[in-house]
Amino acid sequence: MAKEKVVLAYSGGLDTSIIIPWLKENYDYEVIAVCGDVGQGKETEGLEEKALRTGASKLYIEDIREEYVTDFIFPTLKAHAVYEGKYLLGTSHARPCIAKRLVDIALREGAVAICHGATGKGNDQVRFELTVKALAPHLKIIAPWRIWDIKSREDAIDYAEARGIPIPVTKADNYSMDRNLWHLSHEGADLEDPWNEPQLDKLLKLMVSPEKAPDTPTYVEIDFEKGIPIRVNGKAYPPVELIETLNKIAGENGVGIDDIVENRLVGMKSRGVYETPGGTVLYAAHRELEYLCLDRQTLHYKEQIAIKFAELVYDGNWYTPLREALSAFVDETQKTVTGTVRLKLYKGSCTPAGAKSPYSLYSEDMATFGRDEVYNQQDAEGFINLFGLPIKVRAMMMRNKKGL
Repeated sequence: MAKEKVVLAYSGGLDTSIIIPWLKENYDYEVIAVCGDVGQGKETEGLEEKALRTGASKLYIEDIREEYVTDFIFPTLKAHAVYEGKYLLGTSHARPCIAKRLVDIALREGAVAICHGATGKGNDQVRFELTVKALAPHLKIIAPWRIWDIKSREDAIDYAEARGIPIPVTKADNYSMDRNLWHLSHEGADLEDPWNEPQLDKLLKLMVSPEKAPDTPTYVEIDFEKGIPIRVNGKAYPPVELIETLNKIAGENGVGIDDIVENRLVGMKSRGVYETPGGTVLYAAHRELEYLCLDRQTLHYKEQIAIKFAELVYDGNWYTPLREALSAFVDETQKTVTGTVRLKLYKGSCTPAGAKSPYSLYSEDMATFGRDEVYNQQDAEGFINLFGLPIKVRAMMMRNKKGL
């Protein structure tokens, strides 16, 4: 009789490297490993040999980079969603993209369970499992960090070494990292004390520190159509290559480092350092274009929506009616967010250096401090009288109450 199958979200990192033998030791499952390639780069090299040698029956390496960009990154960018003012949600929207492919393969293979290496303290367990619940609620979930005897990354390293499993970290270099096309996160080790300044020369992998960036600024122009970036410096790029291009340009100029103490969904605060070079530039450019193209009420209301959108993404609620409804609202606002933005990159800073759009609502004739023939400044008196009427009426009432 054939064994039942479990599909493991596999990266070849510390946690998933030891999960395959742990599953074999504790369950009678056939283990099918799945690596969702969302832009990890060289991290996918050698994974098949490693997965098979440690007990998996097969490994799928699925290139889902374009799906990740078009179906997850761009909708979040258009919403201009930023978690707690800093975090550009790189891990948050990658997890449902990966989990969707895990479900696809689990259904194809007839698996009964999905296993992941997220810890019981983190957000990723929620993001993986909510996606599974939304897309295949009949599948079981196995989350080793919630049930095994391993209690720390040091324990996990000992477990791997005892079984001769190669791992990409040591006890001396023990950062927890997550890399994809959009960002690279760093947590743990000395970063667990918020008083410690990040050792950027040791941490950074996608970029240089601002101090090591060129002494002359770099200018970059980005063209958008309906809120989606399509060209860099006049050249059209497909989605994945566009982000890779901006990662290189911004990374060389030290742009895109965020040091955050964030509120995790599970209730604790955590400290992380994020490298998001291309994403930082895209967010800055997108915002400048919205300033030109959105009217005041829409822009202000959209800013409120962006906070909720970011929370939904951060909390793993991608496949929910509310997220889909907010995306529909966002798409409507982006119909006129078309144009070109120029940015100046210099030693870690990213500042606007010009924007234009055929849908611009900016009127130089209206805004000029010079002579104009389109705006009657005397109209402002009546406007202020009506706008301030509630304040005036209340002030008159208060004076009467005081007998003034």
